[in-house]
Amino acid sequence: MSASDHLIRARRVFEIELAEARRVGERLDETFANAIETIRSATDKNGKVVVVGVGKSGHIGEKIAATLTSTGTPAVMLDALNALHGDLGIVRDGDVILALSNSGETDELVNVFPALARLDVQIIAITGKPGSFLAKNAHLHLDASVEREACPHELAPTASTTAMLVLGDALAMALLEARGFTREDFAKFHPGGKLGRTLLLTVGQIMRDPDHMARIAPDAIIRDVLLEMARRRAGSAVAVNTNGTLAGIFTQGDFARHLATHPNILDLAVTPFLTVKPITVRHSALAFEVLHILEKHRIDDLIVVDADNHPVGLVDSQDLARFRLV
Repeated sequence: MSASDHLIRARRVFEIELAEARRVGERLDETFANAIETIRSATDKNGKVVVVGVGKSGHIGEKIAATLTSTGTPAVMLDALNALHGDLGIVRDGDVILALSNSGETDELVNVFPALARLDVQIIAITGKPGSFLAKNAHLHLDASVEREACPHELAPTASTTAMLVLGDALAMALLEARGFTREDFAKFHPGGKLGRTLLLTVGQIMRDPDHMARIAPDAIIRDVLLEMARRRAGSAVAVNTNGTLAGIFTQGDFARHLATHPNILDLAVTPFLTVKPITVRHSALAFEVLHILEKHRIDDLIVVDADNHPVGLVDSQDLARFRLV
């Protein structure tokens, strides 16, 4: 079997699973909207989502529960195998049960269903069989049926689990937007990750303070400017007017670009070589704004100014790695 044969088979899996997921999306109707409102209403009253599944559906359920929780909808995973042996105690009145089963007839879920039904909960079933036990007996049913699996023997759950996973993601993202969940909210739940750091840290926490910034007069001689940059170990110098306002910036890149056309540049005043309206950022801005600005304008140094346009610090792109922001 050749490498091209492997690639053909792999691409066929992608084609089948993408097509089946798309069909599930096309079938969404008001039942999905009702499911969103049901979950939102429950969590607004301090309820949670209890995801129930077993086997492959249980693995998908763990991911769905994790996605819901990390995006502001409290959720836990309940293994249907253990539910009848004490773990059902995790369910409280007012919760929403999200029951996952491709067949809708999984013994473990069918057996636990009467116990769940006796509680004051709303049950939302996600199955691949609209006529199944779970589909008929749940308060709401979301159809995740597929026409075929990606498995050539139609045995291994592939397209069906992908469809279930995408449907769970759709629930989580719709709830996120309905709740007005922001990037800052997301960061609160992910303080250890890169996104959390960029969203929780402010510019004031990552900038170099004035004592570590090369500050120069707007008419300083370039030889002295370079010496000041070397002393501060900085790739740029910030020109400051006598009244303390920002006059411009001069960088190592500026020096290199002008050296060929100005052989005597070391003896010249920096004034004509300044970028007089450099990109700046405020002290209170969030770190993720810095990343966006540096990438958008392709610059390495960003001057931090106060409300009166006084330079109060500098963000050097080389410092970002120290804060694990890149």
